[in-house]
Amino acid sequence: MVTKAFTDEEFESLMAQYEYKFQKGDLVKGQVCGYDSEGVIVDIGAKTSASVPEREARIDMSKTVEQTLKKGEVYEFLIIREEDEDGKFILSHKKVAMAYAWKEIEALKDEDVTVEGTVVSVVKGGVLVEVKGVRGFVPSSHLRAKDTENIVGETIELKILSLDPAQNNFILSNKKVYSDALEETKESMFTNLEVGQIVEGEVVRITDFGAFIDIGGMDGLLPLSQMSWRWVDHPGDILKIKDKIKVEIIGIDHDKQRVSLSLKNMEADPWVEAKNKIKENDKVEGVITRIKHFGAFVEVFPGVEALLPNNEVVEYQNKNNCILNTGDKILTTIIKFNPDDRRISLSVVE
Repeated sequence: MVTKAFTDEEFESLMAQYEYKFQKGDLVKGQVCGYDSEGVIVDIGAKTSASVPEREARIDMSKTVEQTLKKGEVYEFLIIREEDEDGKFILSHKKVAMAYAWKEIEALKDEDVTVEGTVVSVVKGGVLVEVKGVRGFVPSSHLRAKDTENIVGETIELKILSLDPAQNNFILSNKKVYSDALEETKESMFTNLEVGQIVEGEVVRITDFGAFIDIGGMDGLLPLSQMSWRWVDHPGDILKIKDKIKVEIIGIDHDKQRVSLSLKNMEADPWVEAKNKIKENDKVEGVITRIKHFGAFVEVFPGVEALLPNNEVVEYQNKNNCILNTGDKILTTIIKFNPDDRRISLSVVE
């Protein structure tokens, strides 16, 4: 058997093909060779196998491993575990992608630009969104639309408030996007608004005292009292987030840059029609809309309420051995009718 003699240069070149100094924490490039039950098989040129577990392969959970790391393509990987007993390296593609994503997100925050995020779930105090493959948190107070139940899956515009990659902490605001834009457009918008003007808007927030309506770049307040001629217990009874409605501008405060709106003014004033339809001493059947300590309010004409004093309520209940409740029908007599002051007094029918 003849043994070939190598020069020093040839020997070093030969050994270089077999020696490698890969270790945990190294960033390496590798070509996807295939897939197995554990994940992805990658050639990193170490003359040994390398594997990417499924949990370390996927960033976007809506995509499969095969869609994320395509066979034959070259990607960057992080060595997260050195050779095991079988001579296998364990790699992560996700950690590399996340590192690049965080770097991009930091740049976006520095530039104070608007980013798009997909709402992935509703959690206590807000929602989780995904931006560039990174999950962040949007507090409820920074959501422009308060209807979070139907927001999952939607893509919304966001501004980055704060981030801490070391703690995996990423907080965003949906409201700030509109606040920034609002400051730029408020002045020009106010010069074009007039009391009595009819505008179309979208319901963006509902509170106990009313609803906020986006009227084209700024929010106006639609108070509860201006929602309907009929009694309304809560704005949510007649409106929901994203409803498109026409409203009338009834007030403009240029100093505070506030706009007040009315929905009921879009309908005819029922008191005007009632003036021609009902009169004192008429017997009318009405529906109790609410009960107070001083009496019961009864709708005696669509959108027109009259007061049945408490002593009359008590007398009726004693006489009929019952308790009056909201929604009950009752036959009454109109005692006093002052349409100009929008007041009607009632008495129970003898």
